[in-house]
Amino acid sequence: QVQLVESGGGSVQAGGSLRLFCAASRDTFRNNVVGWFRQAPGQERAFVASIRWSCGCTYYADSMKGRLTISFDNAKITVTLQMNSLKPEDTAVYYCAVAPGRWLRPTGTVNYDYWGQGTQITVSS
Repeated sequence: QVQLVESGGGSVQAGGSLRLFCAASRDTFRNNVVGWFRQAPGQERAFVASIRWSCGCTYYADSMKGRLTISFDNAKITVTLQMNSLKPEDTAVYYCAVAPGRWLRPTGTVNYDYWGQGTQITVSS
C-alpha cells in the first residue's frame, strides 16, 4: 500500500520561507513523477510543482515560479519543496502526490494516483 506523508507546514509571516517534505516507502517514487498541489478554502486543488524521478526534471506553476525549488534527497525517497517569499495568498493545504512516469508534465489532479493527507500552510500579512 502506497503511503505518502507530508510534513513541514506551519504558519509564517509574509516574505518568509517554509520547507515541505514528502516521504514515501522505498521505490514509491521510482520511475514516477512526484507533484505538489495546494487547495485553499473554496477553491479547487491546483498544481504547484513536480519532479520526475528518472531525470530530476522539474516543472513549476507560473503563479509560483521563481519562489519554489523542488528536489529529491540523495536516496530519492523524500521530496522537498522549498518555498520562499511567501504571500498571504499562498495560504492553503499542500498535498504531495505521485503520478505514473508516462505523463510528461502532469499538472491535473486526474493524472495522480496517490495522495498524501495534506499539510497546512498559513501566511499572515
